[in-house]
Formats: sequence, C-alpha cells, structure tokens
Amino acid sequence: MKLKQSLFIGPAFLFWLAMATSLPAQGPRVLRPDHLPDDLRLQPLKDLNGYFPFVPPASRTDWETRAASVRRQILVSQGLWPMPTKTPLNAVIHGRIEREDYTVEKVYFESAPGLFVTGNLYRPKSPRGRVPGVLFAHGHWKDARLSLESEASLRAEIATGQERFEQGGRSRFQSMCVQLARMGCVVWQWDMLSDSDAVQFSDAVVHRFKTQRPEMNTTTRWGLYSPQAEAHLQSVMGLHTWNAVRSLDFLLSLPEVDPDRTAITGASGGGTQTMLLAAIDPRVRLAFPAVMVSTAMQGGCTCENASLLRVNTGNVEFAALFAPKPLGMTTANDWTREMATKGFPELKKLYATLDAPNHVMLHRGEHFPHNYNAVSRSAFYAWLNRHFKLGFEEPVIERDFTPLSREQLSVWDARHPAPAAHDPDFERSLLQWFAADAEMQLRAAATNPDRLRRELGGAVEVMIGRTLAGAGLVEWHPSTEQVRDGYVERTGLVRNTTHREELPVVWLVPENARGNGRTVVWLDDTGKSALFASDGSLKPAVRQLVKQGTAVLGVDLFFQGEFLAGGQPLSKTRSVPELREFAGYTFGYNPSLFAQRTHDILTLVSFLHQTRAPAAAAPASATTRSVAVAGFGQSGPLVAAARALAGSAIDHAVIVTNGFRFGQLLNFRDPQFLPGGAKYLDLPGLLALSAPFPLWLAGEGAEPELIGDTYRTAGKSDQLTVFTGPAPQTESAAVAWLGKHPL
Repeated sequence: MKLKQSLFIGPAFLFWLAMATSLPAQGPRVLRPDHLPDDLRLQPLKDLNGYFPFVPPASRTDWETRAASVRRQILVSQGLWPMPTKTPLNAVIHGRIEREDYTVEKVYFESAPGLFVTGNLYRPKSPRGRVPGVLFAHGHWKDARLSLESEASLRAEIATGQERFEQGGRSRFQSMCVQLARMGCVVWQWDMLSDSDAVQFSDAVVHRFKTQRPEMNTTTRWGLYSPQAEAHLQSVMGLHTWNAVRSLDFLLSLPEVDPDRTAITGASGGGTQTMLLAAIDPRVRLAFPAVMVSTAMQGGCTCENASLLRVNTGNVEFAALFAPKPLGMTTANDWTREMATKGFPELKKLYATLDAPNHVMLHRGEHFPHNYNAVSRSAFYAWLNRHFKLGFEEPVIERDFTPLSREQLSVWDARHPAPAAHDPDFERSLLQWFAADAEMQLRAAATNPDRLRRELGGAVEVMIGRTLAGAGLVEWHPSTEQVRDGYVERTGLVRNTTHREELPVVWLVPENARGNGRTVVWLDDTGKSALFASDGSLKPAVRQLVKQGTAVLGVDLFFQGEFLAGGQPLSKTRSVPELREFAGYTFGYNPSLFAQRTHDILTLVSFLHQTRAPAAAAPASATTRSVAVAGFGQSGPLVAAARALAGSAIDHAVIVTNGFRFGQLLNFRDPQFLPGGAKYLDLPGLLALSAPFPLWLAGEGAEPELIGDTYRTAGKSDQLTVFTGPAPQTESAAVAWLGKHPL
C-alpha cells in the first residue's frame, strides 16, 4: 500500500517513523512499518476557511430526509435539543418616542432566568389591522444599535453610493428599522451579547476569547468554552440562537403582529443568526441573510461557531433549509463574492425541485464592501414588499430621518437599572440552569422508550455523525494467512470505500471451518495487539473464545496501532491551526476522535453483516451468523456509542466502563472527549440506548439505576447482566457470559 506523499511531510510523521523502528511490534502487522493506512482522515483537518459546497437533492423526498437531519444537527449543536423550557419573558417596554409616522420604544426581557435581551421596538404610528413583524439581527459592528457613523466615514459611504442621506445615513441600523416601520411593519432590533445594552458578558469573552480560564474549567459551575460547556453543548453561539428564538416569541406576543407575516434579516454575524433561526423555527415566513451565505468562509468569530454545527454541512445548506419559503441574500466584496456561481445555482435548483423557483433571490453587491448598505437594504424592502403584499411601488427607497442618540435609545436608566456587567458568577449560574433544565427533560424522556430513542438517540446520531445505515460500502483486502494452534490467523485491511477509510485487522478463525458462526470484535486501548500477550501468544480470554469455536476480530481503530508507530497510545487529539483554545473551531467542522473510532466499529459491524451473505468478499470459514462487540479499557464507551446506533445489529455487547464519565474530562483534546457527551445523561444515557438488547456491563456498580430502569421499562431485565467481580476476572467473566448465550 503506497502512502500518499503528503503524509510523509512534517515532524509528526518523522517522529512516528523513528518510533516504529525503535519499538518492538506487538502482534502481527498488516502494513510495512514505514506505511500508514491509506485513510482520508489522516489528511489535514477542515476549518472555517474550507470549501463548503451544497449538493441539491435529486427529489423532494430526498430533500425532506436530508433537511430533517441537518435541522436536527443545528438544534443539537446549539444546545436546543430538546428545546429549553421557555420561562416567562417578563418583558418591559418603556420610553416611547414619537415621530411623525412611527414610534420607538425601549425593551428588555428575560430569555432565560436572569439573561436579559435588550433592544428597540419600532412600530408604525397608525397600523391598519395586523401587520408584518420583522426581526433585525445585527452583526459585528461595535455598539451597533447605539452607534452613529462619524462624518468622515459617512461622507465616504455617500461618495461610493453605499448611503444616501447626511442625517439618516449616520446609522444603517436605525435606517432599516425606520423604513420598515414607515412601510407598516413592527420591527424588533436586539443586541447580541456584549454589544450596546447587553452588558452581562464582556466582548473579550463573546468575541475575542483566546485561552482557557482555569477558574471556569471545572466539573461543577463551569464557564463558557470550557470542556464542560462543550460537553453540554453550551456556547456563545447557542445563547445567540436562543435569544433569537425568544425574540420571535416576544415579537409574536404583540397583538398587532401578523403571525403569517414574520421575517428576519441581518448582515454578517446577523446573517448567521438569520440563517439559523430561519432554519430551525417554522414561524419565520421570510428570510434575508445579507453578506454571509457562502461556500467559502463560514464565520470567523467564536460567536458564529459551535461544536458539531458544520460537520459535513455548511452555510449554503443552512440557508437551503428555509426552502420553499421566500429567501433573499446579498453579496459583497468579501467571502460571498463567488456566490452567484458557487452556491446560488444549487439553491435555485433546489427551489425548482420544490416548485418555488421564484422564492429565492440573490442581490449582487460585489462592488460594495462587507456591510448592509442602502442599496442592499432596498433589495430587502422590495423582497418583503413583494411576498408580504405591502403594496409599495418598487424599487422601495428610503426617506431621510433624524437619528436618535445613544441616550435616547439606551434601555437602561435610573428607573430601569442595568444588571451586573461581566459577572462570572452569573455566567456559571446561567450554564447551570441550562444544564439542569436539559437533564430534567432528558430524564423524563428516559422513562419512555420511544421518547428515549427520539431525543437521546437522535442526539447521539448527531454527536457521532454516522449511523449503521450510513456506514457505507465495506471490502475485505487480505494480506497474510498463518495456521496456528487450533486456529487460522488472517491479517488484512477492512476498507470503507464510501468514506475512504481503512482499518488494519487481524482475524482469528477457528480451525473448524464452520466454527459456531459467531464473531467477536475485541476492542481495547492498544488496538489489535490487545488480542496477544507480550510473547505473541493469544491472551487467555481470547484463546478461550477461539476454543469455543468463535472467530475473534482485532482492529486498529483510528489513531491506534498501525495508525501510530509502535502502537503508542494517543494522549492528545489534533486541532486546527487556530491560536484560540476553542473546541468549536475544530469540532464544529470535524468529528471528534471518539466519533471517528465509533465510525470504525460501525464499519466492522456492517462488514461482518456482509459476511452473512455467501457472496461476501471474506474468507468462507469466517462466515458470521452472530456479531458480538466487546470493549475494554477506553473502548468500552466507544462500544456503548456504537451499540446505541447499531441496536440489534450487535447481537451481544460487552462493555467495561471503569466508571468513565464525559463530564469529568478537563481537556477538549482528550481522546475520549465528545461534544455533547455529558449533556445526554452522560455515559449512562448511551448505555440506556442498549435496551432491550443483550448487554454484559462492568464498571457501573451493582445497581446502574438509569440503565436498569430502561431495561425494566422495556420488559427485558433478563437481557442485562451486571458484573461486579474483581477487575482481573473481567475478561474471563465476559467470555463465560458470551459462551452462555448461544446463537
């Protein structure tokens, strides 16, 4: 197997090669010592500056399936699966300012207990019946809602055609809201965290976070960006998305707003918020994300990234989730400049497939810089006018107005005092509230098998990023064959051709060509070497299986064994070349190592099921009628994840957990780290998804409450065996259990 030349480059590989020549091999190798598996995953990690194409579906049915999956991925990544409890908004509206044809009010409400969303509410002076409601999300403009352009900046924008008026042009944010109110719409413009009146989080935390804060990196009362926060899927982006959901709740609570005519727009980071809310909340009826939808850069700020969010998807597909409802976009001289040829044609094709070709529009503005200028705003007004039937002649052009000052717009005053600014204790308590609320809902779900499978199982599919059905096409490529004492030792590669992955495997097949029809996938920290003692003989428990007539499969999972010279265990996972210690920059675009190793187990299970067919490309003497998977050491949690996804395809599972919990990890580069792993009832939640199938479990004590309850609820308590004996007897006890369970 010739290694791609790119894999030879770099000090990491040279280190591996040196180690390979200096350390003795344990167990048989498949590849030469100077070769690594030809596995796509060894290529550099993807980051936010990658290429994110959108492939339009072949049919409406295909899109409905894909859209549901991506929408769930967004919800899980944002910490909104299940949706947090919607507590009372306790909205306060005050400080009404009247103009000739519109009014402006100051508003704050609680999106979660103690978390204040601040902004301004613009209303038409004389509304006729129920009117459209528009959400306006701003991006990364400092103090956007309260700021006014300098005269010099404004004159430059007027000279280049970006703005028209010497008064109204001072604030593109007020310009949008005033014009929409004049068109008869109610407009809610709110602050992103750390901006304008949203003082509870600092800019340094929300937008410029760099290094982990030791005082926030704890197993209790943690803060944002910590491994704990990531394990509970808590992020700045998730808070922004939640505030957008609650903003729509607030807008629709106003009696004059027509729920059938709700829209959202925003540019840059506001475009990101627009895409996500439109994708996940069916109450939005029109969306217009400006200067953000692109196959290129996906959003550079920490507030635009979250673990799991863009693994195998991207912003164009997020925008597509709004189809077939009216979707408009703009471009600028930035990362969106190629949208007209890369991304938009595919969106047009999707909308045509859904019989709505006129419901998607791209307003091109590559001659303008990255902003939401008067020309782009006019395109939004026309799009809104057309689809909400407002009756204005197009093009819809803004009229000048006198902007309000910071003091006039600010929500906080002596009668309405601001909450404490940049309070780390509030940050901790807020994340604790979200964690406790999710746990309450998920524990309730665990009492109902269907809800357990939907809510916990649905989340696990996202966290792992692959199902057994999506495991792909798998092939067996033999390497060597040796007749041993009572068994045949075969080595080879299990190749997943769909995903371009390959796994070095040793397959121990009983000498009796028929065997008993069972294959056990034996997993431990050292890969396939775990089958062998230091002298090269089989471990006693493995030999016992072979004597029983059971075939045993040992494998090097990703970054085990032959993926690393000498089979040295990996102590720290890779990350993208980003100086900031934020998991979302890596795991927002790439599966975790834990997930990838789970993929490998699913590949093997899929492969062994293929060997049930007479025509399978595997040794006839290894034909499998029953698949068991046994996980020891750090592999136990991997088997729990695979079993949660594979269900009955794994006939018998042996899982040794050693009491592991995702919620105890304090480094997101730990090989066992899994974004979301702690949120969904941690490892017991994964184990609960094994019910009602046969499970031998060790390391969880005598009464694993949640797991036992799920088996009892399913009426299958007899299928759960809990081992509490001494550790040295674990492997032999597991083998004895397998021997007592005939096919």
